[in-house]
Amino acid sequence: MQMVKRFCAYYKPYLKLFTLDMLCALGVALCNLVYPKLTGVIIDDFIPNKNVKFILILAAVLVVLYFVKKLMNQFIQDYGHRMAADMQADMRRDLFNHMQKLPFTFYDNNKTGALLSRIVGDLLDVSELAHHGPEDLFLSVVLLVCSFVLMAQVNIWLTLIIFVCIPFMLLFALHMRKKMSVEFKAMRVVNAEINANIENSLTGIRVTKAYVARDFENDKFNQVTDKYVKTRYRALSAMAQFHSTSTFLFDLLKLVVLISGGLFCIYGKITPGDFAAFLIYANVFVDPINRLVNFVEQFQNGISGFERFCSIMDTPAESDVEDAKPIDKVAGEIEFDDVSFRYSDSKEILSHLSFKVAPGKTLALVGPSGGGKTTICNIIPRFYDIEGGSVKIDGTDVRNITLDSLRSHVGIVSQDVFLFDSTIRDNICYGSCDVSDDEMIAAAKRANIHEYIMSLPEGYETQVGERGVKLSGGQKQRVAIARVFLKNPPILILDEATSALDNATEKMISESLNELSVGRTTIVVAHRLSTVKQADEIIVMTDDGIKERGNHDELINIGGIYKELYDYQFRV
Repeated sequence: MQMVKRFCAYYKPYLKLFTLDMLCALGVALCNLVYPKLTGVIIDDFIPNKNVKFILILAAVLVVLYFVKKLMNQFIQDYGHRMAADMQADMRRDLFNHMQKLPFTFYDNNKTGALLSRIVGDLLDVSELAHHGPEDLFLSVVLLVCSFVLMAQVNIWLTLIIFVCIPFMLLFALHMRKKMSVEFKAMRVVNAEINANIENSLTGIRVTKAYVARDFENDKFNQVTDKYVKTRYRALSAMAQFHSTSTFLFDLLKLVVLISGGLFCIYGKITPGDFAAFLIYANVFVDPINRLVNFVEQFQNGISGFERFCSIMDTPAESDVEDAKPIDKVAGEIEFDDVSFRYSDSKEILSHLSFKVAPGKTLALVGPSGGGKTTICNIIPRFYDIEGGSVKIDGTDVRNITLDSLRSHVGIVSQDVFLFDSTIRDNICYGSCDVSDDEMIAAAKRANIHEYIMSLPEGYETQVGERGVKLSGGQKQRVAIARVFLKNPPILILDEATSALDNATEKMISESLNELSVGRTTIVVAHRLSTVKQADEIIVMTDDGIKERGNHDELINIGGIYKELYDYQFRV
């Protein structure tokens, strides 16, 4: 019931349109009830009395009614579907907006393709329910009540014989709904797996081709497809049982009407005209039962999609603490005070870590993989929250700073640069849409990418392709650096920003990064020690925490881990 209330809340902005849709549905239902009544009158009165004039008048009345019915049906089909499309768009906006606020842990545990299926496929079924569900339910109730009243006027006992069948049909529908519910939910889960598999395979298509792994990908896809087919079979089997049994029950109901009505007519309980009208009413009566049966299936499809929608909407979003405040001027002092952290149920990554970076200084983090260097980079802008201790900027705990304010003062350039499938302009100006062309060009020049951009036929309007596939690694890095130049943050995080580049490109990128670091507090994570020699302080991290700290010369003189790494990289 709570789920239905949440679903109904999306009708609120469209109450006027919804009301008109229901009034039109009511009008259509009443029009359908006129024909059987007039049929009885014509057979019992006008035909025996050869009253051609009134037959023609009734025909004209029916033509007018059918034209009005046509207009109402057109409104239902047109504006009813528009309302459903608007509701679907509202849900999609709410879902996308909420997903923008979800923490990194959510995306660590959910596949992109599965999330796409919820945004697209699930909400399509929800929109169908939004339009046809209330309409079918309302029409069914109206037709059942009105047909009962009109049929009772013909003969109450014959009417009761027919209506006594309704509880059995509804009980059957409810029983089958439970069975279909399980299968439809399972089908949606497997469908999400297929979407995730497709998204993963297409994203890694270059790796697949490089390793000639087409057969492996096909086998993997066939497995999940076969799983979907088996699940789909079970759902279709339940639906087939539902529809075939429903049709059988409807046929029996028509037989009951025919035999009962015939006997009543033979024994003079009803007239031939009333019998004819009753037969038509019986068909009208079957229509709402059919609608109820279809509603059960549609409700199952839509509500299971809405449940999956709600499961994401109910996932707690990132939030500011109650007294969090934005920060305006940031000097850039960063302090880790007794910080401990772990990812979900993994082992502890950081244990009682403490260090401080003075404003405008550069701290380099080096050491073997798994020591927590990237984790430190993710903790500063609060992509993940720590378990113990505190992280401070200018003496203020980052948890007491609003997230938007905190992140607006932090610039990040990582090894895996992500560019959106748009133009170079859009990617440089991302997050800074109100900047002028001069500011954008100045940022590109400082990143040493302007001349290359101008050599392209479309310049800054050049499309970079999905994930920037049309640009080289170095070009993507420089676009990302230009983006940070434009953001102009007081704190800069460089997480393996040059590790995937060749030596010549690394040298050019390093020059851009050195200029970018001037006047900013900078955290550098690097395996290539040539990029950290000029850092004000270098911290050597292992699985056991901080092992060495000092500047380049001091660490070389110590003769420890750093010197071993340095000698290994620069061995002759």
